Amino acid sequence: MKSQALLLVLGLLILAILIGGYSAVSAPLPEGFPPPTPSGKIEVKQYPAYRSGTITYEGKLDQATNAAFEPLYRHISSNKIAMTAPVEARYPLVTLQEGPGSKLNERGKTEVSFLYRNPDIQPQQLAQGINVEDHAPMTVVSIGIKGPYSYTIYQHYLEQLREWLTQHPGYTVAGLPRRFFYDSPFIPDSLKRSDVQIPINKVGS
Repeated sequence: MKSQALLLVLGLLILAILIGGYSAVSAPLPEGFPPPTPSGKIEVKQYPAYRSGTITYEGKLDQATNAAFEPLYRHISSNKIAMTAPVEARYPLVTLQEGPGSKLNERGKTEVSFLYRNPDIQPQQLAQGINVEDHAPMTVVSIGIKGPYSYTIYQHYLEQLREWLTQHPGYTVAGLPRRFFYDSPFIPDSLKRSDVQIPINKVGS
């Protein structure tokens, strides 16, 4: 009985540490950004204008965010820019057009960005390959995810948004599909939050 009680206490302690780390490590959103979409929910969201430091990666799409993370982190660190969440990855349009399993979805260009807290931030130095981009306000359809940050997960949830667009012909695609990654790599995979999104416009607008 004592060993079972000890295991229960240890389990509760570990859970508290994980939950505390989960809330403590999550960085603030850029000004005016809506919160993450609840897991499993599809919703239409509005985003304000924002500014980012961006790397364009070319190669295997499932390696894009890993390859871009370190140089982007050096960029914000050298310019003393505070970390925000989410990290953004904008994938090729073909990943939306072709669907999961297509060979065309294996390689291509991905734009990976660290978002600045507000659009007025101007870095003083730019390393090779880093671009400062200004993004216009946009409307997106978004699906919330809780789970691993794998590219396979992106493809799975993007397919659900493809189906949503088929069922809502009043909207048309207005930009590259993207994924927002909200949490630190130190967060357990089962607790990580992300959104898969497609920019949209109303037909005729």
